[in-house]
Amino acid sequence: MALHSMRKARERWSFIRALHKGSAAAPAPQKDSKKRVFSGIQPTGILHLGNYLGAIESWVSEHTQLSWILSCMVRLPRLQHLHQWKAKTTKQKHDGTVGLLTYPVLQAADILLYKSTHVPVGEDQIQHMELVQDLAQSFNKKYGEFFPVPESILTSMKKVKSLRDPSAKMSKSDPDKLATVRITDSPEEIVQKFRKAVTDFTSEVTYDPAGRAGVSNIVAVHAAVTGLSVEEVVRRSAGMNTARYKLAVADAVIEKFAPIKREIEKLKLDKDHLEKVLQIGSAKAKELAYTVCQEVKKLVGFL
Repeated sequence: MALHSMRKARERWSFIRALHKGSAAAPAPQKDSKKRVFSGIQPTGILHLGNYLGAIESWVSEHTQLSWILSCMVRLPRLQHLHQWKAKTTKQKHDGTVGLLTYPVLQAADILLYKSTHVPVGEDQIQHMELVQDLAQSFNKKYGEFFPVPESILTSMKKVKSLRDPSAKMSKSDPDKLATVRITDSPEEIVQKFRKAVTDFTSEVTYDPAGRAGVSNIVAVHAAVTGLSVEEVVRRSAGMNTARYKLAVADAVIEKFAPIKREIEKLKLDKDHLEKVLQIGSAKAKELAYTVCQEVKKLVGFL
């Protein structure tokens, strides 16, 4: 019904819009490769350790257009049963917004718009990927085979937890500044955050996520930034108390971030280059997105 109403409204407005805008040249279509990995990240705030160890999107108008079309194909209860919606609305005293509720649909549009075949995700995004897969299959069933059904690629570091609350994931929006290690943090700030990280009263370094969540989170971070296995990290830390171990992990993170921070500082000095990179990236994204979005509109009857 929503799509049908939109078709009718579009017919009424197309002539008026043409008078005001005239004809516009469309980007040239581009052939799809056999496999396409899509990696997206929320474009606000400063990137943190979890973002780096997980997955590091260009935003064009086609994202929101496809999001609206997909939102007409998903039932309200499906979105209300997603874990992140329930968790965040509970935290907000059940005062969640429509934007928060429909955000997973926008994520689905981001992925499907580029006909992605694989998406690197953390374990907290598996439910959202299941929604993406269901939307792709529903669209294909209704309009013919069009979208690839993307597969999840689980990263080795599935979820980096907050340094202050190991039951929650590390987040850019966490009000506790000590909870999140940002890529741009100074060495002194990183040391302070790990020193203040929540552990327990047992000084031995072990890996037991169920029984010792705080220490286990730090061990997992250590393994991820060094490329060692959790078992090897624990073995090398034998005889070290947790206070000393926190500083060792802080040093490993500082070393890992050092070349990235040097490159960030270098790039910040060349704003013209950054603007050019953004423009080229946006043009490439637009070229892919425009073609797919136009095809979708034809299939659903907008064009």
